[in-house]
Amino acid sequence: MNKPVVYLDNAATTPVREEALQAMLPYLKEDYGNPSSIYQLGRKARQAAEESREKVAASLGAQSGEVYFTSGGTEANNLAIRGIINSLEGKAHVITSSVEHHAVLDVCQELEQEGHKVTFLPVDRYGQVHPDEFKKSIRPDTALVTVMTANNEVGTIQPVEEMGRIARENNIILHTDAVQAVGNIPVDVNRMHADLLSLSGHKFCAPKGVGALFVRKGTRLVPQARGGAQEGKLRPGTENVPGIVGLGTALELASREMDKKIAEVTRLRDRLLEGLLSLKEVVLNGHPSSRLPGNVNVSIKYVEGEALLLSLDLEGIAASSGSACTSGSLDPSHVLTAMGLDHETAHGSIRLSLGNNNTREDVEYVLQVLPGIVGRLRQMSSVYHGK
Repeated sequence: MNKPVVYLDNAATTPVREEALQAMLPYLKEDYGNPSSIYQLGRKARQAAEESREKVAASLGAQSGEVYFTSGGTEANNLAIRGIINSLEGKAHVITSSVEHHAVLDVCQELEQEGHKVTFLPVDRYGQVHPDEFKKSIRPDTALVTVMTANNEVGTIQPVEEMGRIARENNIILHTDAVQAVGNIPVDVNRMHADLLSLSGHKFCAPKGVGALFVRKGTRLVPQARGGAQEGKLRPGTENVPGIVGLGTALELASREMDKKIAEVTRLRDRLLEGLLSLKEVVLNGHPSSRLPGNVNVSIKYVEGEALLLSLDLEGIAASSGSACTSGSLDPSHVLTAMGLDHETAHGSIRLSLGNNNTREDVEYVLQVLPGIVGRLRQMSSVYHGK
């Protein structure tokens, strides 16, 4: 009998929704013009890109001229952080958190090597930054704070609005990596006091390889690539028109359907959590209430996350782990260790992230097969038998 395929890794990527795909197809086929060209095919492509820019801006509470298209969240984060630092004279002080995505952390660590000062704010056991810690870390030379809107691993939503207010009062530029948030929860750049915001299409059912950076009007940013006048000279290179159209379409629909999606996905998440936490020695990672609707991250003690993922895969369930399996590293997630989890507990973590296409049947199937997998793996564990 064929096993069902249950996809629970929507925080990693989402399937392209049909409406976005259909909107993209003309720009992959008959309307293939270069948007920098002045003839009809080019003008049509340019118009499509600009219409998508307006859709993205509307979803963020921004102006269309403040949206610049990129290849995704990683490029947007690099452009934001490097662009600000390179616009300054001399060395600067940057504040970030210890649980950021590596697209932010790695850049900040490079800045340290170059002589800039960087403060990595601690988080509490829920993975949340305390605004008071941010306030205490501000120095006269603090130029930038970069903190994610919501964590990609444990789903914790950060107090970005309060941090943005503090940043604005102290003339500090705020960048937020909102890759996990945009399209999944309401995001308003004005309420957040954000000067820069990164997003990525494949997190809300747009294609991979396209994202955007919001740059508030008046924010000085130095381009990180040269070679063309596209995107206001901030991000040169021929625009990915089909991807941009798909992003605009998907985000417009996600914004329109958000209240309904949040309600439905939250119900599924809570049912999944209820079932998982009924198992012995299973703990929730992340904030119990201030978290993304579709994020479930738990540590299952005395079980290796890698073995758990492989066993789930054999049952047709796609999920992800908190340990760095793809890098060949045995180190546990930096997010979980920053939250205070010991290595053993962190290694037993899994993330199950729900999206538009998941159903109650998906959740019940996971809860049906998971207890047997956990029991079998624990029977094989020397650590479990030593307890």
